[in-house]
Amino acid sequence: MSSRSYFTPSTFRFLRELAENNDREWFKDNQDRYEAQVRQPALDFIEDFAEPLRRISPHFSADPRKVGGSLFRIQRDTRFGRDKTPYKENTGVQFRHVAGKDAHAPGFYLHIQPGGSFAGIGLWRPEAKVADRIRRAIVDDSSAWEEAIHTASFRRVWSLGGESLKRPPRGFDPDHPLLEDLMRKDFIGSARLTQKQLTSRSFIDDYAEMCRSGAPFMEFLCRAVGVEF
Repeated sequence: MSSRSYFTPSTFRFLRELAENNDREWFKDNQDRYEAQVRQPALDFIEDFAEPLRRISPHFSADPRKVGGSLFRIQRDTRFGRDKTPYKENTGVQFRHVAGKDAHAPGFYLHIQPGGSFAGIGLWRPEAKVADRIRRAIVDDSSAWEEAIHTASFRRVWSLGGESLKRPPRGFDPDHPLLEDLMRKDFIGSARLTQKQLTSRSFIDDYAEMCRSGAPFMEFLCRAVGVEF
């Protein structure tokens, strides 16, 4: 059992204030707060989660580097979107599969945002050929897929979500009993998190247990896309 809180009410207070003052001048004036209340706690969490993650699967990375690791940048890429605010109003952590840089591979995700925190697992918006491999795996081993998503431990924690195609994917039976799953664009599970959960001293252990409950789902996806679990 962990004896420390990584994220605190100050983490959420900073993110709420950032949402109200999303400009470079305010952020510059509050850079030290960001470092102490958001970034460093997240990096500490990532570093300490490496061992629990290894026990779930040795093929995922908990990388505590400030840049290029498991922690997403707070700066937004404003080049292509309509929203030109310079900063994200959340902090995000992705524990990527070691093959993730070279292939579309599943990952574990943690999203911290006042009123909108959640944990995520799976593979978001894979490219067409990767999605096709997952759909083929669902057809070829339907029992393993159904077992992965219908176990009591999975359903107690995770809800499948994401976007779906408007019509059955080409090459698949439109009357297949798992058509709803075959039409998914995203193969992801999510679980809402409260500020109370995230600021608890037990959160790192609770999050590890959540990830363990999703392990069969992650193992199925890894096998489908051809990476180790």
